[in-house]
Amino acid sequence: MEPQKPPPGPRRPEGCLVVAIRIPVRIVVLVLVVPVRMAWDALVVAGRFLRDTVLRPLGRALLWAGTALFVWPLVGLWRYVVVPLGRALGWLATVLLVVPAVWLYRRALTPLGHACAWLARGVLAGLSWLYARVLARLGHALARLLKGIGAVLAALGLGGCTALAWLARHLIALPAQWLYTWVLTPLGHAVAWCGRGLGRLLELLATGIGLVLYWTVRVLLVLPVLALWRRVLAPAGRLLALVAREVGDALGHAWRIAGRISLAVGRALAVLFRWILVQPLRWVYQTVLTPVGHVVRDAVLRPAAAALRAVGRVTRKALATARDTARQARADFRRLLLGEPRPPAAVDRREPPGPRTRTLGSSTTALTKD
Repeated sequence: MEPQKPPPGPRRPEGCLVVAIRIPVRIVVLVLVVPVRMAWDALVVAGRFLRDTVLRPLGRALLWAGTALFVWPLVGLWRYVVVPLGRALGWLATVLLVVPAVWLYRRALTPLGHACAWLARGVLAGLSWLYARVLARLGHALARLLKGIGAVLAALGLGGCTALAWLARHLIALPAQWLYTWVLTPLGHAVAWCGRGLGRLLELLATGIGLVLYWTVRVLLVLPVLALWRRVLAPAGRLLALVAREVGDALGHAWRIAGRISLAVGRALAVLFRWILVQPLRWVYQTVLTPVGHVVRDAVLRPAAAALRAVGRVTRKALATARDTARQARADFRRLLLGEPRPPAAVDRREPPGPRTRTLGSSTTALTKD
């Protein structure tokens, strides 16, 4: 059974339209959902039975077969083929590569590296002497010469730049400043005043056109669409939402009621199956087969078992007698051929000669014997 849901909170009062829609919808949905729920419960029961009786044993068998066919051979291959082969290849690589490489490094490359390092130290010492004694002094002399040449060139450049700056000031900058102050500035002010007037005119025209377009669109499109939304679409949407909510609630109630009906039908079928098949079979087993089995056991099976046990005992005795006879015959034949065997030599173990056992009060040891 499904768990009980907590009681819902206080709900808002509903109108007669909601109730008129709810009852027919729940009836129709219940009629449609009951067969679906019963079929679903039947499929669930069949699936569980199939899982417990077929799929789970089949899965275990497939798991065992997969382990036997894939895992164990791979484990054996890894343990008895790959690992020994890897160890052999490692030993072979050590013998053929590592040991010669170590010998080559120690005996050839290390002395050669030491010789190259000594040669490099000598070359570096020669280069250091050449830099300190020749190149550094030559560089200092060139630096002084270049400083003098740079000073001369800087003086020449400064004079030329001063002359060029005076010419540019009197030939370009002063005429351009006069042209900007007395010609371009008044002309720019006039153009800006004309542009501001034209902008205000265009702004007034755009405002008027915008107002006309706004009211045209509002009257022709917005107000009809708003009226359609308020008067038609919103009530229709609320009605559809109400119907959808009621259909959903009806499906939930119908599913739960169908579950109870399916449970009752399943229990009734189980009781009917027990009355029709299980109880008669149990009665036949208890009242017919059990007494008949007891009679067969007491009248047939137990005497047959006793007879078989007696035959077994007689057979075992006969076989024991035959073995003893054969053993005696072999011993007699051996005495006829080889004579009597020598008796074993007596050894004084200072033990009691008879079958009498040792006790605390008897003198049978070497220390207490009289």
